Amino acid sequence: MGPVLALAIFGIAYFFIATEKLDKVAVVLTAAGAMAVLGLIPGSEVFYSEHEGIDWNVVFLLLGMMVIVGVIKQTGLFDYLGIWAAKRSRGRPYRLMVMLMGITAVASPFLDNVTTIMLVAPVTVVICNRLRIAAQPYLIAEILASNIGGAATLIGDPPNIIIGSRAGLSFNDFLVHMAPIVVLVFVVFVLLTKVLFRRSFEYHPEQVAEVMALQERRAITDPKLLVRCLVVLAGVVAGFALHAVVHVEPSIVALVGAGVMVLVSRADVGDVLREVEWPTLVFFMGLFVMVAGLTHTGVISTVGTWAVDALGDNYFAAATALLFGSSVLGAFFDNIPYVATMTPIVEGVVAQVPDPQTGQALWWSFALGADFGGNGTAVAASANVVAIGIAARTGHRISFWQFTKYGIVVTLLSTLMAWIYVWLRYFM
Repeated sequence: MGPVLALAIFGIAYFFIATEKLDKVAVVLTAAGAMAVLGLIPGSEVFYSEHEGIDWNVVFLLLGMMVIVGVIKQTGLFDYLGIWAAKRSRGRPYRLMVMLMGITAVASPFLDNVTTIMLVAPVTVVICNRLRIAAQPYLIAEILASNIGGAATLIGDPPNIIIGSRAGLSFNDFLVHMAPIVVLVFVVFVLLTKVLFRRSFEYHPEQVAEVMALQERRAITDPKLLVRCLVVLAGVVAGFALHAVVHVEPSIVALVGAGVMVLVSRADVGDVLREVEWPTLVFFMGLFVMVAGLTHTGVISTVGTWAVDALGDNYFAAATALLFGSSVLGAFFDNIPYVATMTPIVEGVVAQVPDPQTGQALWWSFALGADFGGNGTAVAASANVVAIGIAARTGHRISFWQFTKYGIVVTLLSTLMAWIYVWLRYFM
């Protein structure tokens, strides 16, 4: 009875999130509460369990980066970058989109895609406001680019951190095996955007002329503060890159960086905290609890076990199932808790594979499916939820289906390309 109830609550909640008939934060809190009342989640353990509860590393990583971005915003850096990018692209819509996607995709493997989106999305809003064009197409393109680019490295996408830790895969392993297909997918995606967003491109010569006349350096309100903030940000990025060496979680790095940022800037804490996307953080916590209900009642593990039994020793079929299955399920269940739940199952499958290289191919299939599946829907990845939250606060609301109609196309294409890549590289 438990699995049926958990599935019913999750399904109803997802319906209201997808159709946006009710506020999504209220929906996830109600669904999480219902699962708790019915005993479908592991009691108080939902606050402490690594595999069946709230992932506080994700929550506090987001909180720390939101505070950091809030302080940097006060320096005028985003206005500067917005004017600079608009002038370099001369306001040409497709050129501007490619430039913003390129910045996002290059930064995501090293900053992680959530942090990158938090830095680039405000810049995008500034640009679009200056040019008086709709920001939604550019924000959606950046989200998709961040999830593609973040798949390239161990620290680029939160699911990769979970997989790397469980499978014993290093930063270099991810770079060698994931980066080639990520680069190829991104190139194809850049070409695809010209078709996907063709009806959204707007060009207003009079607004472009006004922007070209602006002096971007005047946007920097406090150069000395900006220098201090950039030094702290560089330290945070270095901490992310070295977290596997120093054994400090990225969330701790972000929180320490946020504290130092507030101290060196002497910013008003109340003003900074008002920049935090609290509804986004609460939404994530509620979503983690909902998925914990599916995990605790055995729904997800049952599906995984059934898949293992069905595939037997056909390892290419197993890789195919992991790739496409993770892409589909990761799109609907949020790829972070999905990966945290499925990783032990994948580990069990890999342990039965006699050839270590074939076993690694299963891990790469799993990672590619989960990462690319993050583009599937508006709630499939942390970067999606964060960017949509920023868009809503700045008056450029992105609906569930507005994002998903583009995300599904990109997910299908990238997953198909990844499947061909896995076949050619590991099973040909």
